[in-house]
Amino acid sequence: MPGKRTNVISWDEFFMRVAIAASLRSKDPKTQVGACIAGTDQRILSVGYNGTPSRMNDDDFPWQDSEDPLLDKHSYVIHAETNAILNYRGSLRDLEGATVYVTLFPCQECAKVLAQAGIAEVVYLSNKYAGTPGNEVSKAVLNRCGINYRQLILDI
Repeated sequence: MPGKRTNVISWDEFFMRVAIAASLRSKDPKTQVGACIAGTDQRILSVGYNGTPSRMNDDDFPWQDSEDPLLDKHSYVIHAETNAILNYRGSLRDLEGATVYVTLFPCQECAKVLAQAGIAEVVYLSNKYAGTPGNEVSKAVLNRCGINYRQLILDI
């Protein structure tokens, strides 16, 4: 009788691949970000990606960077981590101690939302804004709130 298959992917890789799949839903032409929140029992609680509010017609949306806040995509887009929390349909208490897998290190606004939701750990793929003031604030928020963060290296 053959034994079970042993070359399976880790939970980290599984949840990150879900986040990567979620990022493929983003319509942002420049940066696509996905997030997957996993509970302490290794179950997916929620997913999200960066995009416009669901009631906004993204066909009429200004998908560019602009000096004019009314024409700048950053004024409208909800980030993947925040969307994952907003997409969760259970009690926010259920997110306590959960891990968020995200394809890009959280911005300072998302770091605050993750802390408020009770997320215990952030696992990220890329930190392309490392060293910027916003990135330093994000790390300060996570550190002060006792949220662990680590980069996951995947061979994709």
